[in-house]
Amino acid sequence: MSIRVLLADDQAMIRGGLRLILEDQPDITVVAEAADGTEAVRLARQLRPDVCLIDIRMPGKDGIEVTRAIAGPGVPDPLRVVIVTTFDLDEYVYGALRAGAVGFVLKGASPALLAEAVRAAHAGDALISPQVTLRLLRHVAPARASAARQPVAPLSDREVEVVQAIAKGRTNTEIAAELFISLSTVKSHLASIHNKLGVRNRVEVAGWAWETGLAQPASG
Repeated sequence: MSIRVLLADDQAMIRGGLRLILEDQPDITVVAEAADGTEAVRLARQLRPDVCLIDIRMPGKDGIEVTRAIAGPGVPDPLRVVIVTTFDLDEYVYGALRAGAVGFVLKGASPALLAEAVRAAHAGDALISPQVTLRLLRHVAPARASAARQPVAPLSDREVEVVQAIAKGRTNTEIAAELFISLSTVKSHLASIHNKLGVRNRVEVAGWAWETGLAQPASG
């Protein structure tokens, strides 16, 4: 079955471009478009798409408000939101991720990356654009380091390695290859990490890694 996608962006040209890219994929169907945040929330609740691609800056409700309304803490059966933005150093993006988004990509990303982000969100293995992760989270994390949550139990050495890989934007498959472990083992480590940190998804794991200084900046 096709992955059902809702597009929300205030620019018709951007929506049209995203639709062309996604509907060129045999397994993705765009079921609706929204030109502002208020319409995005209404359509998301009405249609319950598999993945919502949400622009960060829109009239009515911005991307943070939309994300909180359809995927935030306390929302029953939250939808999967991927933030799509022009701004790779935009603190609004960080706020949207904390509000419940499961991933983010730049509008200038390749068609292949955009489609993969949709598939990853649908599969529960959210894709985080590596260049955005490294720059955005490194930019905003220092101001929040003192307030970073402490795990309810210490992370194992292997779990620390998984967290660091997530902070670099690695997918589960890439982590398995890098650490020479099975995909199921990666998922088991992730489940344990989520429980210990009290987070809901890998994006929050990445944020925690940068807040605590556990993530290492890329060399150069």
